Amino acid sequence: MALNPDFVGRAYAPAGTYVVGREKIREFATAIGDENPASHDVDAARALGYADLVAPPTFAVILSLKASGVVVRDPALGLDYSRVVHGEQGFEFARPIVAGDELVVTTTIENIRTMAGNDMITTRGDITTVDGDPVVTTRALLVSRGPEGDS
Repeated sequence: MALNPDFVGRAYAPAGTYVVGREKIREFATAIGDENPASHDVDAARALGYADLVAPPTFAVILSLKASGVVVRDPALGLDYSRVVHGEQGFEFARPIVAGDELVVTTTIENIRTMAGNDMITTRGDITTVDGDPVVTTRALLVSRGPEGDS
């Protein structure tokens, strides 16, 4: 089933806030092998001028993936998630994410296209503070593989 192209430009409001915790930053940094002291030691982060621990850049994917769930579960879009593979991911930072940040994500469908029998959807996640200050913009390309033999 082809994706509904009328969804391009549709924005999904934040579904709550995410408070960035020190242990979440440490756990994420450890999981990806990031040994930057600013992600593990508060004094090291503060010595570099940050208010608290600094999240590795890809930490933003935690928020953007959760927020994009509302898009992929929207039945009117027509996305068969069982056929989806992650094509690309990108980040544009206004500033680093730090422990103590209270963040929200607005997700927007930027593009829908079909190529070689596969549906492709590009989403943008605008991550801001609860006061509306920009932090990071994420972009993801999801590819919904066409049925076998339909290319």
